[in-house]
Amino acid sequence: MGGCVRRGTEVPGSRSLLFAVAWPDLWCLALSREMQDGCLETERLILRQLTLDDAALMLTIWNDPAFVNYVGDRGIRTIEQAEAALIEGAFKLYTQYGYGPYCVKRKADSALVGICGLFRRDNLDHPDIGFALLPEYCGCGLAGEAAHAVVAHARDDLGIEYLAAIVAPGNAASIRLIEKLGLQFERGITMPGDEDEISLYGMKL
Repeated sequence: MGGCVRRGTEVPGSRSLLFAVAWPDLWCLALSREMQDGCLETERLILRQLTLDDAALMLTIWNDPAFVNYVGDRGIRTIEQAEAALIEGAFKLYTQYGYGPYCVKRKADSALVGICGLFRRDNLDHPDIGFALLPEYCGCGLAGEAAHAVVAHARDDLGIEYLAAIVAPGNAASIRLIEKLGLQFERGITMPGDEDEISLYGMKL
């Protein structure tokens, strides 16, 4: 993976991979103008496309109790199953749409802290943003920092005009985050194969 180009940008104040905690209210990000070499950069983070080497990260995320509670149990228990899920999920999104979920790496120590990115679902009219951080990295603003970078990338680089998000109604932390991003509640929906109603949010970019 090549180096990232930075852009100075001031940021104003399924169920998808939507669980995290809120971040500090005031801060500025340096975001890349283009996702060169599949990479975005912020002040503290690098976001890049997932690879098969990230199967262990995804296995941990998919089996995290918070993910299972708010998103669901995907039944993925082995590295081999995680690799297959990446091939059928994220890699197809990259090929078909030019975007997908991105691995989030902390620059200070190269720790892989989670994922954040864009998804495309057959039952939704627009791309949706999703994110999932490992529990030890929640509470320090990383989810918000990554999500703001993805929103800017969607608007400025990909030309996406409308962005959605889906979230379980009881997931208060993620709801606060997506509302801080600027998305507003639209209606309750039921995803294919699910019985529980979830909340659909959206905003124009």
